[in-house]
Amino acid sequence: MPDPYGERALLTPAMTVGHDSVPEHERERLRSYLEAVVAARLAPVHAAVAFNAAYFGYDLGGEGYGASPLRPEDFPVVTLGECAPVLPVGAMVCVTSGSDPLFAEIVYREGAHPEASAHGDVPAWVSGAPAGAKGPGEPGEGGAPRRRELLVPDLDAFGPALRLSPTQLHRLRTRQRWINADGHLVVDVCYPSQEAAQRDELAAYAEHLLSTARDQLLSPFVPVSLAELVGGTRDEDLWAGLAGIFDTIRGVLDSSELLRTWGQYAMTRTSLAEWWQDTGPLGGDDLRSLAATLEHAAVPVKRRYMHTSAHPVYTAVGPKLRAFPGAADLLTGTGYAAAVCRANVALADVIQRDSEQGLFASGSQITLDDAFESGGVWRSLHSGAPEPSGDPLRPAGRGWASTLPSEAEPGMDLEPVDLPLADDISLGSGELLRSDGTDVVWSAPLRLAHLSDGWFPLPSEAVDDLCWSQDRCPTLRLELSHPGQTVNEKEAKQDVAVGLEQEAPRLTGILWPLDFFPGLLIEVHRSLGGDTIRMTTRLLRERVLIGDRETGHRYDPRVLTREDVPGSDRYGDSAAGLGPRQLVMRTVRRCGLLTPDGHALMDRVSLPTAAYGQLPVGADTASLESAVVELLEERVLEPALGSRDALGQPHHPACDGQPVIALIGYRPLERRVIRPWGGAEEGGALLGVQFVPGHLRRLRPGCSPSEVQRLAFRDYCRRLGKADGWELPYGYTFVTEHTRGH
Repeated sequence: MPDPYGERALLTPAMTVGHDSVPEHERERLRSYLEAVVAARLAPVHAAVAFNAAYFGYDLGGEGYGASPLRPEDFPVVTLGECAPVLPVGAMVCVTSGSDPLFAEIVYREGAHPEASAHGDVPAWVSGAPAGAKGPGEPGEGGAPRRRELLVPDLDAFGPALRLSPTQLHRLRTRQRWINADGHLVVDVCYPSQEAAQRDELAAYAEHLLSTARDQLLSPFVPVSLAELVGGTRDEDLWAGLAGIFDTIRGVLDSSELLRTWGQYAMTRTSLAEWWQDTGPLGGDDLRSLAATLEHAAVPVKRRYMHTSAHPVYTAVGPKLRAFPGAADLLTGTGYAAAVCRANVALADVIQRDSEQGLFASGSQITLDDAFESGGVWRSLHSGAPEPSGDPLRPAGRGWASTLPSEAEPGMDLEPVDLPLADDISLGSGELLRSDGTDVVWSAPLRLAHLSDGWFPLPSEAVDDLCWSQDRCPTLRLELSHPGQTVNEKEAKQDVAVGLEQEAPRLTGILWPLDFFPGLLIEVHRSLGGDTIRMTTRLLRERVLIGDRETGHRYDPRVLTREDVPGSDRYGDSAAGLGPRQLVMRTVRRCGLLTPDGHALMDRVSLPTAAYGQLPVGADTASLESAVVELLEERVLEPALGSRDALGQPHHPACDGQPVIALIGYRPLERRVIRPWGGAEEGGALLGVQFVPGHLRRLRPGCSPSEVQRLAFRDYCRRLGKADGWELPYGYTFVTEHTRGH
């Protein structure tokens, strides 16, 4: 069985790029370990907890994290009072509770809205409501919202040494200050912003690791440090590395034949099958009863001489489970998380097996409306006709949306429009680097129009010495260089014309290499008096991946964001035929507010109008909103807050005195490209060589590290920011970075 502190580290540099970049044999080692972790733990294993297991070294022999050299003093200390800090799933904390400090790993989290009844009935406005909402259609002020949440701590995660005794735990549960009788934390969480409250669990955990738990993240006692995996301690590199590892872990969990996932939680198929066959409380009979209850929840009661109409009913899974006889004891501790996830998986299976997109033969339609509140809120409607819902298992938030003012819908279908770039003139303007009367050096990014029409702008200083006539344009010999890439003969040396048809001079008739893209920076050099002009690209220190674009060359992030979008290439530029996800990405990147680093932010409410030129029909609006939800969940887009001025224009950050609005943003995040085992680097690097970062390894009994390894570990600590260095923990050695292979 793979071991985080074994001969080979479980986490590798390739995993910091994402699941698709990881060689299969590395995925298989991680998958084998995580399958064992899911089988060993009592609660469903969230992707953040799976990361903890691999990163902090969870022992499968019963000691948990207690068998690792982790230092409890590095854990964030939390004091729970009237308003609690954000504690995402995965947070390892020491909760101060008088004389009984509580060491725990948060393994599950959900909303605990006071309006959810003990029987599971939920007012429509609560389902999908933003944090801090006050009532139907009342989102609250939004500056620093509060939300009541239920957190499930695993009190056994750190082994017997840090576990509370039964007497201590009973005393805490009896007091019920901040831990209730079920052993759960029920707290009012204070968010710094609405944007923070809208983050998905993994994004919230990444923020927690890079701020509150930074010392823990960069501890030299983890099996292999994230700083070693990404090659530095810059926040940008650490954030990108975490995003890549989270993507790898989710991909590994989703691809396992032994596991089932509900959202970001993983369970073994064996445990789910056993619960279906169980005839006791919360077993198969109760799960089938729950599904039948939801199917008939919204069936109108027929009354004589009275007209009945269909109204949706919203049911919360967590409270509903408590209503089953004999369920109370099974819903304490981590058992609650297991029961809620099993129930949601059971409902999903029934919907996928017995309905058509959530519509049952009985005329009832069941869809998931809110995946976070009270264990999950399901929407039941009995209308006999399907509503346009898309995926019935993707949270739609219709309850909250139904309380907001609705827009009038046009009566005809619309096609997406191609709006002109508002910042087209200023976008990607060039820079004159040198003009000394002998040489002129000019730098500018490639634009989509340059690639499509084969031209490139020039400063007037570069062509002042040329002779012009009415019969013909001057010609120059273009020598094009693209370091690290092969350029064919026709592209490397070509004859081009200098044109003055436009306001500024330009080179025309250029054959651009196929791998050139909008935003690629081009440096142009011409010696005055000569007939040659030279163009070259400039290498980055390492290859990077920005969205779907991989490059090893310098680029302008603003142009890349605006013009390297779905539906655009050198052969055409149109939104026609794009699916909802592609249309959302194109619209946000083309029409959003643009920052110097290429971050595009768009008013979420204005997205449909920007995509279609006017407010589209309801089905198109719903499909765009569903795509936005997907992209936010997958962290392709990110939520933000801004404001709207008196003219209706959005601003970011929000301006004082203006109404706060929800924004969606695209950020061209750079990720290092790490070549898989057996691959070749650019420029003919060795084949079959794998980089192995420095990492801790557990020693066999009776062995001890050499003085060389002790010194190497102290140097490793200094690289992580520990100025004096630390000593190797007992029973471990340090393996210095090296390459493996031929």
